[in-house]
Amino acid sequence: MPNLENLKKQAKRFVRWRREGKYTVAAAIRERLPRFAGMTDAQIMAHPFRLADAQELIARQYGFESWPALIEGSATMSTTPAPSPGRPVLTGAEPQLFVTDMDRTVGFFTEQLGFTVGFLYGEPAFYGQVRRDAVRLNLRCVDGPVGRPADEEDLLSASITVDRLKALFREFQERGVAFHQPLTREPWHAENQAQFIVADPDGNLLLFAGRTD
Repeated sequence: MPNLENLKKQAKRFVRWRREGKYTVAAAIRERLPRFAGMTDAQIMAHPFRLADAQELIARQYGFESWPALIEGSATMSTTPAPSPGRPVLTGAEPQLFVTDMDRTVGFFTEQLGFTVGFLYGEPAFYGQVRRDAVRLNLRCVDGPVGRPADEEDLLSASITVDRLKALFREFQERGVAFHQPLTREPWHAENQAQFIVADPDGNLLLFAGRTD
């Protein structure tokens, strides 16, 4: 985590960007501060936004509930010896899906696949993110066509690892999801492993794979 002085500067920068009318700030405010969650970009930009709000936003970004909690946590971490340098570690990935109708796609992910909306940007929205547990999928609305080429029937857009794959498959069945590939154990799978594939409304293929028990 950056030192406290840098975090203070980040908070002041958010206030300045908000004052200058930079709409890219609205998505971060809506995502991190629950009281702004139901607002549009325009409503957020018109709403009072103080330094205390920006400090809370920064604190939540680093996993703290408030600015005082971040300060306390920062002080605790500053007394802990820093780990010795090691190799870089990749800690996550966010596949980007190209879609032609943001409302339709968001509805599919939330109503059928059990995701929630992380954020939507633009009016109408042209960029957004849906989430479920540790999975993040970014959505970018473009003028078609999108999806897989006709001669690439199994070209995947994202591969998602799942615990208790059978339970998720049954959940999707109950939600009425149409499967591009049903629950299948391929020759390369280890014991108690399998996969299934779902296509979104634009034909992007999502592979769900993992242990079945």
